[in-house]
Amino acid sequence: MGKLQKGILGGFSGTVGTVVGSNWRGKDIIRSRPKSSGKAPTEAQLLQRLKFKLVIGFVTPLQSIQRQFFAGNSGVKSRMNKAVSYHIREAVEVLNGEPFLMYSKVLITKGDLADPQNAVVTAAAGGQLNYSWDDNSGQANAAADDVFCTVVFCEELGTFALYDSSVTRADALAAQSVPGTMTGKPVQVYCYFRNSVGANASNSAYLGETVIL
Repeated sequence: MGKLQKGILGGFSGTVGTVVGSNWRGKDIIRSRPKSSGKAPTEAQLLQRLKFKLVIGFVTPLQSIQRQFFAGNSGVKSRMNKAVSYHIREAVEVLNGEPFLMYSKVLITKGDLADPQNAVVTAAAGGQLNYSWDDNSGQANAAADDVFCTVVFCEELGTFALYDSSVTRADALAAQSVPGTMTGKPVQVYCYFRNSVGANASNSAYLGETVIL
């Protein structure tokens, strides 16, 4: 059942007969109700659905980051939609009919800030990851107080460890403790910089796979 929001002349939400009403980005949208198809989906359609499901499952826990730091909000697509489109297009491969993520192609953030330079990660005992990078403050738009952030993904558990630190670009060193459930398991590690006011970020850098000690 549809619900009028602003009286008979205003927008509405829900379904009325063959018409569907909704609100998108503050605009009232009215469209025709989609017709169900009796046709079985093609192999290409099924594969595309699998790709979409795979990507959505991966990026959903990253929404708080990607809604803020994945490309811009210009155009029709939201930042999250741009993140989904990018990963389906650039970061998914198909092997024996099954899609999988190429972690080296994954982007956690996509922005204009100067990228991490020569960043590396090493695992230490007690579930700690140690990071180092070159301080390139002053080059282009790299600021000394840009904040160092990381994302650690454990495929086996399907969980992330997100680290928004107080460490800056000028520090050139950082340490992160990950959850004990990741001990002994391989993880994919990414890092990026955001500026001190949280208005912009760099492209994320893939630091490779490491095993948590």
